[in-house]
Amino acid sequence: MIGVYLEVTKRRTFAGALDWPGWTRPGKTPEAALETLADYRARYATVLKAAKIRPPGPQPFDLAETLEGDATTEFGAPGRHPSADSVPLSTAEAKHLIRIWRACWEALDRAGQAAPPTLAKGPRGGGRDRDAILAHVVGADQAYARMVRLKSSSLLNAAFDRGPEAIHRPEVAAEVEALHQGMIEAVMAGAVGEGADYRWPARYLVRRSAWHALDHAWEIEDKS
Repeated sequence: MIGVYLEVTKRRTFAGALDWPGWTRPGKTPEAALETLADYRARYATVLKAAKIRPPGPQPFDLAETLEGDATTEFGAPGRHPSADSVPLSTAEAKHLIRIWRACWEALDRAGQAAPPTLAKGPRGGGRDRDAILAHVVGADQAYARMVRLKSSSLLNAAFDRGPEAIHRPEVAAEVEALHQGMIEAVMAGAVGEGADYRWPARYLVRRSAWHALDHAWEIEDKS
């Protein structure tokens, strides 16, 4: 069985796989969210296989928890963390989750490299083009990093103030890698008993960032 949780509001629900960061999908109802999660099973498996990670098998879902969503859920992003995310991480678990997390970032990188600069327009994502989406994901990761007491990069902030195309500059790419490495180190610190002052549990940091990277990777692919 694959443990899943639901985050429910009147107009939107997110369904997420507890042990598989990035595999989280929305729907108008709990039933629709679970159906969409199942529909994305193969697409998620492709992401993991590219990183040589064995994907989850064809087991049925086991609903472990239902959460009441909030304004973030209504807006279009998962905003609540399941109780399982508050369970302390072992070092082995942290390393496994980090491998999946990196696979999601790598999927976004591949999507960005393969996509044209101008994407098909539509209501999803406000019609942003490739570089704007990539810059948006980095900006969100900076915000997520603050939840584990990491500081924002002034170089990244200044670069993106001049335009999203800065995402392709070598010095910006180096700063993004440093940001991600800092987030990974924060998760590993949580696995050895540190991080008591984190605003987000380490598991939720991985879950939220992995979902965001993969959601936009698939958006770029679908709009290319």
